[in-house]
Amino acid sequence: MEKYKVGIVGCTGMVGQRFITLLENHPWFEITALAASARSAGKRYEDVAGKRWLMKTPMPESVKNLIVMDADAEIDAFCAKVDFTFCAVNMKKDEIKALEERYAKHECPVVSNNSAHRHTPDVPMVVPEINPEHIQIIDSQRQRLGTKRGFIAVKSNCSLQSYVPALHPLREKYGVEKALVCTYQAISGAGKNFETWPEMTDNVIPYIGGEEEKSEQEPMKLWGTMENGQIVVAVSPSITSQCIRVPVSDGHMAAVFMSFPQGVKPSVEEIKEVWANYKGRAQKLELPSAPKQFLNYFEDPAYPQTKLQRDLEGGMAISLGRLRPDSQYDYKFVGLSHNTLRGAAGGAVLLAELLCAEGYIDRK
Repeated sequence: MEKYKVGIVGCTGMVGQRFITLLENHPWFEITALAASARSAGKRYEDVAGKRWLMKTPMPESVKNLIVMDADAEIDAFCAKVDFTFCAVNMKKDEIKALEERYAKHECPVVSNNSAHRHTPDVPMVVPEINPEHIQIIDSQRQRLGTKRGFIAVKSNCSLQSYVPALHPLREKYGVEKALVCTYQAISGAGKNFETWPEMTDNVIPYIGGEEEKSEQEPMKLWGTMENGQIVVAVSPSITSQCIRVPVSDGHMAAVFMSFPQGVKPSVEEIKEVWANYKGRAQKLELPSAPKQFLNYFEDPAYPQTKLQRDLEGGMAISLGRLRPDSQYDYKFVGLSHNTLRGAAGGAVLLAELLCAEGYIDRK
């Protein structure tokens, strides 16, 4: 098949680099344009990012000689080279919102890793296995923007991937009334590794700015309903969270406590069966980046472990374990996801695949 021509706005940072590695041999997508700040513009990508390359795999040969464009000043030329673009820039939120809308108004669909538009009512924030129907709100967004092709779609915060996928099928089947979540988050979530953040070695920091608010509020949009051209956020379950930075390179873990409505309490075996049998739209469409088994439960109480399970199915699967009754809530369990794959660039690539498969992105 003819591949979609893809751009990356914000190509030099950790997430931008992750996009490049994921797209190197992608069956549907090929990188045809890269953009970053003005200080990187006009230079070969290898000259800009070579010394700052943070990935474990080498920089792909296909991008080394691409000339980096100015993300702000060369939008026309950039959009002419691509069918759509990923966006992962490090700017103030209001600047990101304005920049992404400029690309959309240039009739370039934007699949964003940024948080700026996550609460814009007509911008879908999608996990393909959870709320794929929300992409239909793009029709309303296009009316607001005055575009035919252009739109913005975003992925959710990386920490959500370690617990919301497990809660989702239980919410659908039984209803989940409330949840308490403690996340233990890798340093790559801050765009760092141990070389660039030596203070994290042998250390735990009990604060990640803005993360608890995202962990509590963003699930409500994922579970929201579409009404009058907007996504109206859900009101349940109520979620309270605490987010902690731990000395791990990649992989976010969550300790989750959950309760069902009064009079509703599935058994441990019923919950495991729901998890084992759950398939989302991504699996049904057999999207290239979709894990075959979305939710994986481990019976060994020592699992999942970050080092052993974070790369399950290319880092796109969710690992679960230690499901058992709790004295305060109905049940508790542990979840694990790869934060820069499922939680960031990989999740955005999967969202782009869904948008292409469902006809919201076409080739020019």
